Amino acid sequence: MIAAYGVANLLQSVAAARTDLHQGFQPMLLLRLGRHKSYLVGVACQCAGFALAFFARRDLPLFLVQSAMAAGLGVTTLLGVLILKWKLPRTEIALLLALTVGIAALVLAAKPAPSRQLGVGGVIGLIVVLVLLAALGFFASRLHGAPGSVVLGALSGVAFGAAAVASRPLASADSLGQFVTDPLSYLLIAHSLVGQLLLGLAMQRGSTTAAVAAMDAAGAVPAALVGLLLLGDGVWPGREWLVAVGFVVTLSAVIGLSFYAEPQHHHKTAEECEPSSAGLAFSAPRRSAR
Repeated sequence: MIAAYGVANLLQSVAAARTDLHQGFQPMLLLRLGRHKSYLVGVACQCAGFALAFFARRDLPLFLVQSAMAAGLGVTTLLGVLILKWKLPRTEIALLLALTVGIAALVLAAKPAPSRQLGVGGVIGLIVVLVLLAALGFFASRLHGAPGSVVLGALSGVAFGAAAVASRPLASADSLGQFVTDPLSYLLIAHSLVGQLLLGLAMQRGSTTAAVAAMDAAGAVPAALVGLLLLGDGVWPGREWLVAVGFVVTLSAVIGLSFYAEPQHHHKTAEECEPSSAGLAFSAPRRSAR
């Protein structure tokens, strides 16, 4: 799952950099991105990661699965350095190591157990969150640069976190018929599509690392809380402190990554284009203003 999400992030970032910048919250962006083979392969990897995560959620608590998904950021960064020649500051390397430590603590603390079912109130709550995400995404799509990457990435994380909440009870379905008739299945699809659109917009704003880090941070906390409070997610007795340490270290690392992350690609505006560089489709990554 971690490897699949890491490759997916990288490939979708490449496609986002090669697609005209979208200023608004337009589903048409997904069709434009779909013209690139790298994006389609990235979506395939993301679907594979999602399927593996889905089966993991059958027995594992959300605070572990959602936090483990953040480790995909490390795979993305490593591949970006090796293949795309990204520049990685020492601080970012230290934060990636901290991210690994935080996830390891959560692995040691997690107690496998089947999920409780969400009631009608839970379903209504997921519908309300979906509507709010669409409304906030409409306004957040007007942001540019690193702030746009972080805000849109965070909103996409909430959407994917809501999809994870819906999938935890679904993973315990006994038959395909039960899966098809459960309204959580359609909320899972809807939240995933909104999250995918928001992530594409976030990656277009400049920093893949910032977008993915914000997505991981925003997706882990709400889903973990819902899992612990409503879905019966468990912790081994005496290891509650590991959950606290793991969460603090993991979230600190991803928030730090969003702060220190630098743009891996940049869409030129009309004011930035100069005659000497008009023929260049993509220039070397430039550093963000500190």
